[in-house]
Amino acid sequence: MIAHIIHKAGGLIDTRAQAEGPPPRTLARFIRWALKGAWPVILLGALISLSAGSTEVLSMYLLGLIVDAAGEAGSLLDHWPLFLGAAALMLVLRPLLFGGLALTQTVMIGPNVFNLVMTRLYRWTIDQSVSFFDNDFAGRLAQKKVQAANSLTETVIESVNALTLGLATVLGTAALLGAVNLWLVLILLAWFVGYLWFLKRHLPTIRSRSASRAGARAMVSGQVVDTLSNIKTVKLFAGRQYEDTKTLGTLDELRTKALRFGEATTSFRLGLICIAGLLPVALIGAAVLLRDSVTPGDIAAIGGASLRLAQMTGWISFSIMVISGHLGEVEDGMNTLSVAHDLTDAPDAGTLNVTEGRIHFDQITFTYGGDSGGIEGIDLTIAPGEKLAIVGASGAGKSTLVALLMRLYDTEKGTLRIDGQNVADVTQDSLRQQIGMVTQETSMFNRSALDNIRYGRPDATDEQVFEAARRAEAHEFILDLQDAEGRQGYGAHLGERGVKLSGGQRQRIALARAILKDAPILILDEATSALDSEVEASIQTALDHVMEGKTVLAIAHRLSTISSMDRIIVLDQGRIAEAGSHDDLLAQQGLYARYWDRQSGGFIGSDKQEAAE
Repeated sequence: MIAHIIHKAGGLIDTRAQAEGPPPRTLARFIRWALKGAWPVILLGALISLSAGSTEVLSMYLLGLIVDAAGEAGSLLDHWPLFLGAAALMLVLRPLLFGGLALTQTVMIGPNVFNLVMTRLYRWTIDQSVSFFDNDFAGRLAQKKVQAANSLTETVIESVNALTLGLATVLGTAALLGAVNLWLVLILLAWFVGYLWFLKRHLPTIRSRSASRAGARAMVSGQVVDTLSNIKTVKLFAGRQYEDTKTLGTLDELRTKALRFGEATTSFRLGLICIAGLLPVALIGAAVLLRDSVTPGDIAAIGGASLRLAQMTGWISFSIMVISGHLGEVEDGMNTLSVAHDLTDAPDAGTLNVTEGRIHFDQITFTYGGDSGGIEGIDLTIAPGEKLAIVGASGAGKSTLVALLMRLYDTEKGTLRIDGQNVADVTQDSLRQQIGMVTQETSMFNRSALDNIRYGRPDATDEQVFEAARRAEAHEFILDLQDAEGRQGYGAHLGERGVKLSGGQRQRIALARAILKDAPILILDEATSALDSEVEASIQTALDHVMEGKTVLAIAHRLSTISSMDRIIVLDQGRIAEAGSHDDLLAQQGLYARYWDRQSGGFIGSDKQEAAE
């Protein structure tokens, strides 16, 4: 029965509900955006909390009546309805209300609000452009999402638990005092005004310093993740001391911010202790002075209520301080994560329909927002089924050309079309679904080998995955894999970024992924650079079969891998310097011929005078 109730209560918030529009940049509107859909449950929790808080004062009121009854002549049994009501309050109503309050906090609100906020922040962040992620630490962004979701959840719970409960206690106490003597209400009101003034003076400082502390904490996380993600480079360059200095620097900054936050909260709590202690002294003293119009039961009720309110004041104030700190962390996360998308689908974007695979770069310019770098004035048409190789020194614009085709960035000038369709007028997903890609730096998910290959086509059968792996010369080594958990073969997890595999093995997994995807346009960005000559030769035939019928763009420094392509273009400082077949370009005795002559082992730019990217 209880399990059924908990299950039903836990499903009242749809944690996967889509957010409406982008996240706002102001705190109050951001909170409304993040919690949309959860408000009915939050209000229900607040109502239960108000009801539970009212029982605090009601119990003191009944205590006063019992004291007065005890002082009257006659038998206490004459007041059995009073005792029965008090028993019902303490044994039935209070347990039900506080049990319901616990249910709303731990089952209905806690896990669901966190998932709701986290889902919305994750969805917004993952749709950001590549440049957004280029300009920040991955660990810092992850920390900001978790921090904002967790802090907003704690804010809601503390608000429902402490603020509404405290509000009910204050209002109930005011009603109790008003029933005894209006002068007591004025004393409570004067105290409450002073209490609010104290909060207004201190909370902005706490919130501001909490946001600074949260930012410093995220920087620590980002620095540590950055170091660990590049641990091989750290080891190879004996960079432990350098990384130690940088990490300790971020930790020192966090400590400084945490100390400033601690200073603010300590002074806040000390002041509250004094303010809370003032209330029962003032109310009980006034009640004694007004003893001619106040009964012993009234004094007992006033004393109990004022002491309880003083205790709750400390608890409520601590909760307000915690909430203020959490809001600072939410605001810090909001400032980072609610940045508007700089690359979006057009409102009327359609689906890319590739019928031939013709690609046209029409006077394309893109310089990453600067005056130089990238590409400029590129006018290039790639025929359906043509195999085009792109050659150039580092920094010539090869990767930029491919990134624009994938629409990882929007062009600054010019139009890029596929089969006559402007890539800016179709959805990003439909564009990238029509393009297969194998890059020099292949990333692996921390998932099974099967899942890593199947990423190319999620609906592929296991046998189709196996066949793609065979064609990529990956099947045999995959069968020999075993991870730390004992999973073997295609079920073995490859580890974060595939670090348990060699570079060549990772590249063959990526090649199998592209083979499985079987898209009409294929991009090979140094696709075989990490393979030894024997393995490269063994899969070259398979790669030739994969390229059949597709429009192919291949970037390579090792010219021997692209000499048989239909056409080769040479980029130099962002412009097309030469174009033609391998033999034609050699005959021109230009850049391509110089690259060919300078190669040592087949690499461009071995000459020290070549430009570095």
